[in-house]
Amino acid sequence: MKKKRILLMVLILAGVFAGCVYWPVTVKEMNFKSYAMDTGKVPVIYSDEYNISFYGLEALHPFDSKKYGKVHDYLIERNLLTADQFIEPGAPSREDLLIVHPESYLNALEQSSVVAELAEMGILSYFPSNLTKRKILKPMLYATGGTILAGQLAVRKGWAINLGGGYHHASAHQGGGFCIYADITLSIRYLMKHNPLISKVMIIDLDAHQGNGHERDFLNNDSVFIVDVYNKDIYPGDLEAKKAIDLKVEVPSGIDDIKYIQLLEFHLNEAFELFDPDIIYYNAGTDILEGDPLGRMKLSKIGILMRDEMVFRYAFERQIPIVMLLSGGYQKTNYEVIGNSIANLKKKFNLF
Repeated sequence: MKKKRILLMVLILAGVFAGCVYWPVTVKEMNFKSYAMDTGKVPVIYSDEYNISFYGLEALHPFDSKKYGKVHDYLIERNLLTADQFIEPGAPSREDLLIVHPESYLNALEQSSVVAELAEMGILSYFPSNLTKRKILKPMLYATGGTILAGQLAVRKGWAINLGGGYHHASAHQGGGFCIYADITLSIRYLMKHNPLISKVMIIDLDAHQGNGHERDFLNNDSVFIVDVYNKDIYPGDLEAKKAIDLKVEVPSGIDDIKYIQLLEFHLNEAFELFDPDIIYYNAGTDILEGDPLGRMKLSKIGILMRDEMVFRYAFERQIPIVMLLSGGYQKTNYEVIGNSIANLKKKFNLF
């Protein structure tokens, strides 16, 4: 009965908005090249625009679409950061997006049915496109801007954390798995285009799922070295994209802290013997946490802290700038795990 009432409410709302409402969608674009970091700020990037709210419909999707704001608030509540220390990004311009995405793809996003498919929420196709742009695309645009800005700041400051992004299933020509904009690819290509000091990039993707989006974008590209540790038993199983992985670590469902951390350390040593990057993009999904309905792995909260600390240690010991992105994680407590990990990084490496 509850599901039927929700569906009825949705259909009524859809009819109302489709028939008589039009709200212009406005975004604040950002010139990422000229951004000057104010004194007192730290390279932790966040905007309230990241959080997705769609008249309660977001509850029908397993992803906690307000995770980003919860991490932000948790860091403030624990007195790790004050509200005015965060850096707020703007959205990329269409010209920025065209560095990666073709016009045909961006134009296709004007259709609610396309957004519904990529967001894996079929009901969205019943809403007018103006609403899907405002409620789904706009938040993801801002998070994509956060990833672009994180790349710029990491080069200057040695590290940056975007409290969003990590849309690793999105490639230049297609999205999927609740990923619409290829923020990792876009940030890397933007950085390479505008910073002559950056010519070699390592992606360390430790989300539970294969990062098939950025992998498809960097097929046969020797300037980007991809390390991907993922559950071999789950989505997406993209065989073509796997060809781009330079160091592939397929793990089974149910893997625990000890086995995972041992594997990670071994393969990170191997990765840095094979490749010397100018910057690292670290996709730090927390869907490896025990109990995650999609990740199906069994790492503890301490295991995630150990994982994040290990990746940052490898970067800092080699004096390589690092960008951290939140990516996936499908439990309501993920924000605490992320917040505690950032607190641990702050303590161990005196980040801020």
